Amino acid sequence: MPVLNPVVAQRVEAVVVAALAVVVTVTAGYPWWSLLALFLVFDLSMLGYLHGPRLGAFCYNLAHSYTLPAALAAVAVTAAAFHDQIAWLGILAAAWAFHIAVDRALGYGLKTTEGFEHTHLGRIGKARQAETHQ
Repeated sequence: MPVLNPVVAQRVEAVVVAALAVVVTVTAGYPWWSLLALFLVFDLSMLGYLHGPRLGAFCYNLAHSYTLPAALAAVAVTAAAFHDQIAWLGILAAAWAFHIAVDRALGYGLKTTEGFEHTHLGRIGKARQAETHQ
């Protein structure tokens, strides 16, 4: 029986999560374009790289882990269950999860302290090109 490549599995999983974020956004009554409007906000975490690869990887990984958007979504759903709508929290959680999923689907994984081009899904950018030319 063939073994499923874990990187391929994570990238396919990410496509499913991105699609789910779109469905949740539209179903909850938010405008679909809000996912695109907020898309680059989460990449501000890369500013940590101005202070070196260790802080950069920490900031990037904090902003590109599903933990925080899942926590925000849980708060938004709980508030809605008690008839206390916090609309901005829900769309922020959906947009954040969408951003992470699209990044992962494109191969941008969590960063290591070796530099921005080293991720848990493999190398990206010039590091990947150099790896394939060896």
